[in-house]
Amino acid sequence: MDKKSLSERDVCTKLINPAIEKAGWNIKKQVREEVSFTDGRVIVQGSLHTRGTKKRADYILYYKNDIPIAIIEAKDNTKPVGAGMQQALEYSEILQLPFVFTSNGDSFIFHDKTNDEKREEEINMDSFPSPEELWSKYLKYKGLEEPEKRKIVEQEYHVDESGMSPRYYQANAVNRTIEAIANGQDRILLVMATGTGKTYTAFNIIWRLWKTGIKNRILFLADRNALLTQTKNGDFSPFGNDIMHIIKNRKIDKSYQIYFALYQGLTSNEEEKNAYREFSKDFFDLIVVDECHRGSASEASAWREVLDYFEGATQIGMTATPKETKDVSNMDYYGTPVYTYSLKQGIMDGFLAPYKVVRITTNLDEGWRPSAGMLDKYGNEIKDRIYNLKDYDRKMVIDQRTQLVADKITQFLKATDRFAKTIVFCIDIEHANRMRQALINANADLVSAHPYYVVKITGDDEVGKRELDNFTDVEERFPVIATTSKMLTTGIDTKMVKLIVLEANIASMTEFKQIVGRGTRIREAEGKLFFTIMDFRKATNLFADPDFDGEPVQIYEPGIDESPVPPEEEVNQDSIAEEVSEEDREPLNPPPPDISITDGDPDLEPRKYYVNNVAVTVINERIQYFGADGKLITESLKDYTRKNIDKNFSSLDAFILKWSKSEKKEALLAELAEQGILLEALREEVGKDMDAFDLICHVAFDQPPLTRKERAENVRKRNYFSKYSEKAQQVLTTLLDKYEADGITSIESGSVLKVQPLNQMGSVMELVGAFGKKKDCDRAMLELEREIYQIA
Repeated sequence: MDKKSLSERDVCTKLINPAIEKAGWNIKKQVREEVSFTDGRVIVQGSLHTRGTKKRADYILYYKNDIPIAIIEAKDNTKPVGAGMQQALEYSEILQLPFVFTSNGDSFIFHDKTNDEKREEEINMDSFPSPEELWSKYLKYKGLEEPEKRKIVEQEYHVDESGMSPRYYQANAVNRTIEAIANGQDRILLVMATGTGKTYTAFNIIWRLWKTGIKNRILFLADRNALLTQTKNGDFSPFGNDIMHIIKNRKIDKSYQIYFALYQGLTSNEEEKNAYREFSKDFFDLIVVDECHRGSASEASAWREVLDYFEGATQIGMTATPKETKDVSNMDYYGTPVYTYSLKQGIMDGFLAPYKVVRITTNLDEGWRPSAGMLDKYGNEIKDRIYNLKDYDRKMVIDQRTQLVADKITQFLKATDRFAKTIVFCIDIEHANRMRQALINANADLVSAHPYYVVKITGDDEVGKRELDNFTDVEERFPVIATTSKMLTTGIDTKMVKLIVLEANIASMTEFKQIVGRGTRIREAEGKLFFTIMDFRKATNLFADPDFDGEPVQIYEPGIDESPVPPEEEVNQDSIAEEVSEEDREPLNPPPPDISITDGDPDLEPRKYYVNNVAVTVINERIQYFGADGKLITESLKDYTRKNIDKNFSSLDAFILKWSKSEKKEALLAELAEQGILLEALREEVGKDMDAFDLICHVAFDQPPLTRKERAENVRKRNYFSKYSEKAQQVLTTLLDKYEADGITSIESGSVLKVQPLNQMGSVMELVGAFGKKKDCDRAMLELEREIYQIA
């Protein structure tokens, strides 16, 4: 066998597969080839989007189903045996695999992360380790060799009849949790971004522990009724209704194994009505706390009473946003996260929707001061000071500003999609109501036909709460726009939200992350792959905070607080009374009334001033995109593009050479997009009829900004067509027209001769024949491209 002539796939089939099968690996059950473990990042460019390249492993080896243990990177035999090691190690870190192999068919390079004395060695094709060898090494490394521990970590996953299996990060979360419990850890924290399937992950953890028999009675705690029903009837349905029960109205039935309950459904202000005390302290073996940042982290929380009562149970906290402030710490209670899957990683993998940010600045943002003795519209004299973004709608209501916000939202929807689900986050319920009215007026045409086009969804509004299910339903068109304060910040699965409007002063990083999470679901079949954040409050400055997507860090020092505003301004999301319904929240004291009018008492300052005669204008509007490094692009697209081009091309000549050598410009443009060069977005800024080639040459290398029309005219003036037959000249002229109208990618397609207007000039065979043979036709096409891209 001439190994040098084998393709990479042939090396896999003829050399690597026999070697690992000989070592005892079941090719059908334990070996998966060409595994794409990400979906490819969604790259947003203006109003368009595309998918980046998926990460793909040549082989992933599994000890048992969804318990991966090793990765193999294959190369053809012309490359060194260790040529793929760097990529394999990168993938192994993502997949959390301890054993890494590369091979070119001559031998294997074995990288063993469990061996501190000898990390890497070459082994021959007959010496590939068996599944038991690798698994035993791993168990020893993790301290899981004891039979009882092995029983726990070797318990298989639930096999879904539909073929659904955990994504790689869900399997990582499940496997790390199971290992921690096997090693005796009884407080566990899992951090997973909103939209990454925390409930499905929880099901798989519980299933494996329940199947081993070490956790027989389980309590799943959440903070909204809707979540309990969704969880029981959805992800947890394989358990069967006979053993599952939702605790309602504080009525306890001890005949089940898996219980679902609201925190507040088990507690009461009256000690004798605390329903959880009807269970013995050792009744539950396992408690899973969903959205654990909401209350269980706080020692003062009534919800914490439940966890303290069942202190003997293993307790797993799950959240997208662990709470770490000077007063409250998830990590103090649960410990360091056993696994973290961040929003940034989810977006980079293509499992979560990226965002673009529209930042709008008005003439009032830096401050507005009333004239001396100025009265508001209710006759209250306005206190003389400078009011700014912190005050608007909290202390100072300016009608023109509210209307401007509503108008900008409406303009955006009209320019994109008027039926795109939208959430407008407001200061409080009163603000949400005024914003609803302003949006109704701005969209009167649609509201007249569809009364629920705009709704207020807050805890005090029965109509709005009834419409919540319709708003979150993928199939329901209405409501389209929801104004809210705190009710939609967390725990609501808003799959189709495409626009999030920030008209509130965000109180904390936790709250900000939760709000951003409302838009991160991808619904590719329904056309939802990215979302937009429209910011009127400079809240998106928090994207620049290292805490936004960094590893969770416990805060010990008193006085350090995550809030971007002074402590007295902070709003504690766990004690918001304005959005609370008795059904869905712990009972709290009602908020104070909204005092707008002083009733003639000059010493009583109103809670809010209302003015309606202030000129409000937009002074700046800027779009920011999610960059290739996982951060918002805060500089101009021109500067950002220039820097990225400089990283990849040393000179104009180097770029032109790469361009001319690329047989398919579409592939090169996709490559540039992955590197962060957002040409479609840049075109909107620079000029819509400019070719990608000229955009780059102009922005990065200061070349004259030639349009497609100008390039086409230059080709026509040179009249190089004359050397071809009349029919061939007609074909080339038509292709040049097509380039001028639609760009270079439109004429590179192999089917271009089959579409209008070329298909009306003759069959493909006739058109190719006008040049001679097929190779002559291909040569003419390349020559046309060279003529188009001549640099003067």
